[in-house]
Amino acid sequence: MSEDTVVVWDEALLAYDMGDHPLDPVRVELTVALARELGVLDRPGVRLVAPQPADDALLTRVHDPRYLDAVRIAPRDPLFAGYGLGTSDNPVFAGMHESSALIAGATVAAAEAVWRGEARRAVNVAGGLHHAMPDRAAGFCVYNDPAVAIARLLDLGAQRVAYVDVDVHHGDGVQEIFYHDPRVLTVSLHETPLALFPGTGFADETGGPGAEGSAVNVPLPPGVDDTGWQRAFHAIVPSVLRAFRPQILVTQCGADGHRIDPLADLLLSVDGQRATYVALRALADELCEGRWVATGGGGYALVEVVPRAWTHLLAVATGDPVDPATPTPPGWRRLAAVRRPGREVPPRMTDDVDPAYEPWQPTGEPNSVDRAIAATRKAVFPLLGLDPYDPRD
Repeated sequence: MSEDTVVVWDEALLAYDMGDHPLDPVRVELTVALARELGVLDRPGVRLVAPQPADDALLTRVHDPRYLDAVRIAPRDPLFAGYGLGTSDNPVFAGMHESSALIAGATVAAAEAVWRGEARRAVNVAGGLHHAMPDRAAGFCVYNDPAVAIARLLDLGAQRVAYVDVDVHHGDGVQEIFYHDPRVLTVSLHETPLALFPGTGFADETGGPGAEGSAVNVPLPPGVDDTGWQRAFHAIVPSVLRAFRPQILVTQCGADGHRIDPLADLLLSVDGQRATYVALRALADELCEGRWVATGGGGYALVEVVPRAWTHLLAVATGDPVDPATPTPPGWRRLAAVRRPGREVPPRMTDDVDPAYEPWQPTGEPNSVDRAIAATRKAVFPLLGLDPYDPRD
């Protein structure tokens, strides 16, 4: 296996542009610019690969052919309605099929490079459109690129693919697509569906008949900070991954759990997000010989958060993590100020938060985070042969 890291990138990925909309491609543009200025993309063993669009054969492994037809037709029909398109969440835009297929193709290229041993790790920061359903758009997502990539891995012979989603929103589309497939473990940590879109991702969603234990959901209450989030992550994710024994790890690394993100209610920091990426890489190294495919996802603090979070992701995937105290380069700060005037441009790669946490124990008076941990462990751990009350599991 090559020790290289593939970063799938082309400026054409910025064409996934819904206009005056929270999912603004400037966040991806500024991420790549920041990573480049910090030298992350010039590290030894880093290869930038331009993607090709996913063709219909790939897309229909996940999506209904009639839905693909609708995505193609919608921009040419001003009266078009249906399939989740033409809403405020999912407005129709020119080149919608082409740009969506390119993002899917980019994540597939990342997955293929890792599975075939051409790279140990691969990243597509423009990907992570995890809400798209087989027959409709949802939650700013037209084609579900993580699911398309996972389907491609299965076609290439993978028997155990683990998907971990750390976006603030439940990874509902990926779960839905593989809910009955025991070869795919979907794990999602997110704000409770009682408070946030998409309204799914309860602890008792554990996989369909024949695939019991293949879905793991950790719904967290509003207001959880780094210490609670890390406590929940480490109480659930390592155990279920070790029980599943994945051959490859696919992750959706949405940055919208940050405390200033405008669309959600968790209180994470860039430092806590960085710690999560380090933990995910360590699990890939431990369990699947380092095979890790990482995508972006949500994140709507376009200047203040997403570029720093995903530059940390790129750094962790390509070698040594960036020191949190590192200043953001002056050239990048000038670019960010030009691209989004009036936004606060962060001077350093840190929020000055220590994401240390106390490991979970099944004793004492539980708080809201511990109740969420206990609910998930009780629901799914026995299905995986684990003891929900043993902190060693």
